[in-house]
Amino acid sequence: MMNESIPQVKVETYQVSKNGSHYCGDSYFIADTEDYFLCVVADGLGSGEYAMYAAVAVKEAAERFQNQEVEEIMSQCNNALKSTRGAAVSVLKIYKKKLQFIYSGVGNIRFYLYSPDGNLTYPIPVNGFLSGKPQPFKTGTFSYQPGSHFLIHTDGISISGIKSIFSRSRSLSDISSYMQMSIPPSNDDATYVLGCVGH
Repeated sequence: MMNESIPQVKVETYQVSKNGSHYCGDSYFIADTEDYFLCVVADGLGSGEYAMYAAVAVKEAAERFQNQEVEEIMSQCNNALKSTRGAAVSVLKIYKKKLQFIYSGVGNIRFYLYSPDGNLTYPIPVNGFLSGKPQPFKTGTFSYQPGSHFLIHTDGISISGIKSIFSRSRSLSDISSYMQMSIPPSNDDATYVLGCVGH
């Protein structure tokens, strides 16, 4: 069992493929250890089988290199996307003992962090996508307050008023249910990872 003094991370996830297809072009990988919490989300370009191959390549790279720093995880995800159509990729790593999170994203995946005092942090992703070719990306380090909520979602989900969604409830399940009701039928794969970093 994990030490109760170490912040715990609770998550809710949701994923649906385009038009109920057998192939989902989105993927996510989550790892939770005593020292860190890692979430990597990928959105393969387009949809269907080849988008899925790209997304799965990112997931497998994230799992293999989860112990590395965020920059290295991004680099390895990029390498894994050679000979694929490419993918948008976001990497979030929360260092529990430092009360810090490190985030990097390339492409149209969105990330939000909402603190208990009502502040919303929204790092701007780098335009483009990863495909094995040289691609600049930036990594940001931020402090967070215990009790903060976070959300990462692919562009199959379009959400407005994210701050009001977080402020209306502290329950992950309530927020998740509200988001699902607010998501219109989409002609794209859609994925989100919603979480809370406890005290």
